[in-house]
Amino acid sequence: MRCVLTLVVAVLVAQSSALAAPQQVMYGHIKSLTHKGGGYELKFDPAWWLTGSAAAQAKLEDTGSKDVSNDYYIVEEGHRVLTYVVASSARATVLTREGAKQVTVAELAQIVAGRNPNHRELLEPKAGYWIRIGPKSPNPVVSLEQQYQP
Repeated sequence: MRCVLTLVVAVLVAQSSALAAPQQVMYGHIKSLTHKGGGYELKFDPAWWLTGSAAAQAKLEDTGSKDVSNDYYIVEEGHRVLTYVVASSARATVLTREGAKQVTVAELAQIVAGRNPNHRELLEPKAGYWIRIGPKSPNPVVSLEQQYQP
């Protein structure tokens, strides 16, 4: 009886997770991050962060060479800027000379605007970000994490 109950619970968990909307994760560049209402508005230029054979093939098509240094290649396919809502409580991470540092969305907005209110030694101010978009409407961005680019 216990085995049957465990199986039923496992099936219910699998079915409920299959029906849940997944979170989206995207790589790209932040064009602007501005305070709006109770949160922020993000203007985001998505790109493709490729590794492995996909990176080699894309680089070959773009440049004639398959040489992918550091095993990644970024494809900037157009520059359509997408607009997202960002929760004020979203997790934001920037890269500094001391490592990755968590900052508030308010501080990140100032960094994106070219200011550095806490005088952090930013490692790569122009590096891209991974954004995680929540599954529930209005699908706010719940995290923004800067990507190291050797």
